[in-house]
Amino acid sequence: MAPPLVSVPMKKNKKPSLVLTLSAAGLLIGAGSVGYWLLSQRQISSSDLLVGANIIPGDALFAVSLTTDPQQWQKLREFGTKETQAELDRNLVELRDRFLTNNGYDFQKDIAPWVGNDVTIAILAPATASKAVPKPVTTNEDAASDQQSMVMVLPVKNPEIAKNILAQPKTLKQGKWIDRIYQGIAIKQSEGQTGENLSAALIDGRFLVITDSPKATERAIDAYKNQTSLATTGGFAENFPKIANYQRFGQFYINVPTAAKIAAASPNRPLPAQVLAQLQNNQGLAGTMTLEAEGIRFKGVSWLNPNSQRVLAVENKAGKMQSRVPAETLMMLSGGNLQRLWGDYVLTSQGNPLSPIAPEQLKGGIKSLTTLDLDKDLLSWMKGEFSLSVIPNTPKEGSPNDFRAGLVFMVQASNAGGQSLRNSAEASIKQLDDVMRNQYQFQVQPAKVAEQPVVNWISPYGTLTATHGWLDGDVAFLVVGAPITDKIVPKPNNTLASTIPFQQTVPTEPNPTNGQFFLDVERTVNNFPLPTLIPNQQTLLAATRSIGMTSAVSDSRSNLYDIFIALKKVSNTNPLPSPERNNSNSSR
Repeated sequence: MAPPLVSVPMKKNKKPSLVLTLSAAGLLIGAGSVGYWLLSQRQISSSDLLVGANIIPGDALFAVSLTTDPQQWQKLREFGTKETQAELDRNLVELRDRFLTNNGYDFQKDIAPWVGNDVTIAILAPATASKAVPKPVTTNEDAASDQQSMVMVLPVKNPEIAKNILAQPKTLKQGKWIDRIYQGIAIKQSEGQTGENLSAALIDGRFLVITDSPKATERAIDAYKNQTSLATTGGFAENFPKIANYQRFGQFYINVPTAAKIAAASPNRPLPAQVLAQLQNNQGLAGTMTLEAEGIRFKGVSWLNPNSQRVLAVENKAGKMQSRVPAETLMMLSGGNLQRLWGDYVLTSQGNPLSPIAPEQLKGGIKSLTTLDLDKDLLSWMKGEFSLSVIPNTPKEGSPNDFRAGLVFMVQASNAGGQSLRNSAEASIKQLDDVMRNQYQFQVQPAKVAEQPVVNWISPYGTLTATHGWLDGDVAFLVVGAPITDKIVPKPNNTLASTIPFQQTVPTEPNPTNGQFFLDVERTVNNFPLPTLIPNQQTLLAATRSIGMTSAVSDSRSNLYDIFIALKKVSNTNPLPSPERNNSNSSR
């Protein structure tokens, strides 16, 4: 059988299958109950933590908890387009039939009467992931321990029904069910069948735990008995409540050090030792997903390893750049301190082959192209808020331009205390002007836009390539591409901050913030070709209106994130196709 928890012929308006729920782990690309000891010792509400956090082993690689509320699942299916709905439904039906229908289970009949409001699935890292050198695999048991395994935790609201269903599992197509005891807990597991070997146990009468291997069941029981679960992992109980939401659709957790060790052991793209050491400073990344009227919201938190010597600077001084760019801005990314951001990037990316930009190469490239030292000549005065924006061009009649949009970089020339460093900035910018004039034969011409002085770089072919100048006294700007300087000078009357899409998409919390992001997906996709970065990218983008994010440093050990994805909606949603039951499988 596939244990009682995996069941579900879907009927109209009935609770979706557990596995349908689990399938949304792919949507999260991310609170329930914990043991009494945790509640009594730490005074943390069980609803603030991941469901089953006191059962899932602390070294779990990944965990996701998802709702069993049929109304929330129906709401999810209403987002997007007909194409994204069809793709979601295809995956849900495939998982439902694989895990539930094919094993003769019906969610409404067999599961709904006893299961709680959320269920959790966790992926356990191989036993060798925590060892420096993996041992040779010589036995079947060793081989099993070297594979990732899965643990499902289903909270039980009616223990009697759950006990009865576990005591009388449905007949397996192959093999048989056997009973055994481990640490005083009864386990029912399959034996003699090919493929998935399932194991089920009722822990403390409150949680039904299903795994795909006997060893995983034992690891879960050990975690519960020995208090070595997620609930006791460094920083988990302190940080997870920061993103708690009682109307959540789902929650997730990623164990960063364990994931790094697995990546380091990969024969294809191993992580260098120095990168692995840096990643050990980080402990966890967690998030809560909620469904709102116009889209999906993710609240996230990341935290450092409690034993790490690294600390975060609690500096949240961003939030003004969206008022310096015009309403038609397609994309804006802002941050509070460019020098600090770069320092953090270097710390975690140096020598990392997976980093998008190698810090050493970027510094060397700037030096060879401009003769400027990135740290000394540029970043030394870039300790204020900065932004990078894409603003569409409005070509003037009779003046064709090769660029359809301008890339705008702004940065406040100040130190960490907010004191202006414009003099230092102007000295560096003058050096840059000299390089463009003498080394690349550009014309460097003073000009005015709306009576404000600017400097234009005109290429040897006579094309305006870039413009730089100052805003508000100490905010330097550089425009590259389309000549859109007149859209930011003087300060626009209709700013991005005043637009409805920005206000409805970019979260207002956390406040104060150290950075924000906005992308008008609809207008960008309709006007500009985008590189393909993920599978089914065009389908997903076609379902999205805009994306917004706000972040902040919570304390010296953690960061907070709030992300909102505004989505289109499907006018009519059809019910999932009914499963074709195998009658020979439905007998007990």
